[in-house]
Amino acid sequence: MKKILTVIGARPQFIKAAPVSKILKKQNRIKEIMVHTGQHYHDNMSKIFFEELEIAEPKYNLEIGSGTHAYQTGEMLKRLESVVISEKPDLVLIYGDTNSTLAGALVSSKLHIPIAHVESGLRSFNRRMPEEINRVIADHLSSMLFCPTKTAIENLRKEGITKNVYFIGDVMYDVAIMFKNKAQQQSKIISKLNLKSKNYILVTIHRAENTDDKKRLLEILKSLEYISQKFEIIFPIHPRTKKMINFYDFDKFLKNIKIIEPAGFLDMICLENNAMLILTDSGGVQKEAYFHKVPCVTLREETEWIETIKANWNFVVKDIKQEKILKAIKVMLDNNQKRNNISDYGKGEASKMIVEKIKEFLK
Repeated sequence: MKKILTVIGARPQFIKAAPVSKILKKQNRIKEIMVHTGQHYHDNMSKIFFEELEIAEPKYNLEIGSGTHAYQTGEMLKRLESVVISEKPDLVLIYGDTNSTLAGALVSSKLHIPIAHVESGLRSFNRRMPEEINRVIADHLSSMLFCPTKTAIENLRKEGITKNVYFIGDVMYDVAIMFKNKAQQQSKIISKLNLKSKNYILVTIHRAENTDDKKRLLEILKSLEYISQKFEIIFPIHPRTKKMINFYDFDKFLKNIKIIEPAGFLDMICLENNAMLILTDSGGVQKEAYFHKVPCVTLREETEWIETIKANWNFVVKDIKQEKILKAIKVMLDNNQKRNNISDYGKGEASKMIVEKIKEFLK
């Protein structure tokens, strides 16, 4: 019996791990041990995701909680090391680009355990982003690299990584296909919030470069206040964002905006699917917008998902100023824009391909 230790800690990782874990469960000769670092600890960003994604409760919860990058990563390294030594896995499986990803890669490499990285090869080419540092280190330490796009494979090749690199499509597309009907049947959020389909803008803001920078946060909130005069805005608010809005005394900009607690997985699918436009700084939500064929405005200086821009489903606002944000929203609400399908994300079989490659590797 081969043992795989999966390290996850944040909402996007719960989503990515769900379809892979479902397939791993069906394997007779593989046992998966799930470790939750506790990086996301709010119930709506953690516990409810396991329930709705039909993932078994993790065997370990390291309960790290919030803190600086150094604090989070350091605590994860200490607590994760003892779990890995105790479990003696044959492979450690990591996802994405969070501090949990970095900790999983560092601990495993120091203990000489092979690492499989799902969502390898993504690059923003912005080393000021902690996620960029995390993903670069994780890729260079990994033994198996599962890439969601051909661009990702090319990025790795330029860095000299060509062995055990696989183009498998996007596991998040697997999830979108798997749970879309369930979300429509079970989620009541649209009626609960008294929303009309394609008649509101969905907003998610959580990145430190937007929340902790007073000027950028002000420009974003002024933009929301302005467009709220014409469109209904739904804003599932991240704990960090809520904290910084209160800290800077910016609550006055939210008077006409419908603020809700972080949405569960199924509720979020419904909110995305029924939105007329999504305004976000999340990498995952950018793609989810495309999966639901909803135009997206991204409040970041760059995106790893350049395919969404080329296909005209995404507009990246590089200069976070009110006039730039409003211009981007106007462009993306123009229904005359020609938008294309993206073939790179696959046909919903990425998880199956990952498990097959892992089985070959473990032999």
